[in-house]
Amino acid sequence: MASRISELVLGCRDPEALARFWCEVLDFVVLGREDDGSMEIGPREGFGGAQPTLFLSRRDRPEPGLTRLHIDVNATDRDQDAELERLLALGARPADIGQTGEESWHVLADPEGNVFCLLRRRLAPL
Repeated sequence: MASRISELVLGCRDPEALARFWCEVLDFVVLGREDDGSMEIGPREGFGGAQPTLFLSRRDRPEPGLTRLHIDVNATDRDQDAELERLLALGARPADIGQTGEESWHVLADPEGNVFCLLRRRLAPL
């Protein structure tokens, strides 16, 4: 038996705003809130299902340096171009991390600057 990813943790100043953004991007719901404003979002079936949850950990100050962990997303019901348009309309913005422009994916940043990638391959919804 192996381990598997159950949740991803993302430090942020405004968990509420990022929860709105990531819930729209991933079709997630808010699963829980902590007293300090941190939040957990995830698929409707909750923690422990086929998809990991995303824990938005409230931080008063941004952590120095680049984020060492990022999220890759794949469209489930549209092509990459249409999903890119949707993500940009939700508040994502292009991010330059030194890519060549020949990549098959798009590097984006969420509203707080956390980098994530939109991959080309379309995945079936769970």
